[in-house]
Amino acid sequence: MQSKLYKIFSPKMYGLCLRYTTNTYDAQDLLQDGFVKVFENLNKFKWNGSLEGWIKRVFINLALDRFRSRISLLSIDDIPENQEFPDNGSDALETISEKEILDYIRELPDQYRLIFNLYVIEGYSHKELGEMLNIAESTSRSNLARAKSILKNKILVNVQSIEKAI
Repeated sequence: MQSKLYKIFSPKMYGLCLRYTTNTYDAQDLLQDGFVKVFENLNKFKWNGSLEGWIKRVFINLALDRFRSRISLLSIDDIPENQEFPDNGSDALETISEKEILDYIRELPDQYRLIFNLYVIEGYSHKELGEMLNIAESTSRSNLARAKSILKNKILVNVQSIEKAI
């Protein structure tokens, strides 16, 4: 049964692990630890929701535990003022591959990547993030704003280099 669960859910969970880590080695380590935790706690699954959702939650909690032990989130006073970047139109994202975007997300500082993933990809609110991470909602908002600013800058630099090459 464990091998079947692993075969079914490992591709999605590996993608999740890649979003919360900075390299493939850490992602593979998180994947292994996540499945160990899933298998150890499978008897606690109550069948009230989807098994995939429960497994995903186990992985997210494990990733959060690792972040809590390694980083302290920035306060609003630590955030540099947002830079303004020219608007190159909505076509910018069409010139960048999904892999490049994921690489840009993985390059974010830990605290920004964590907030970005939990808010944008997992769909948590700033209130929920504040409670989960024991931070103020304003800190969550400012970390997200800074993450978006960094990503926008990286994307615009990429687009500009493509335009120069053409």
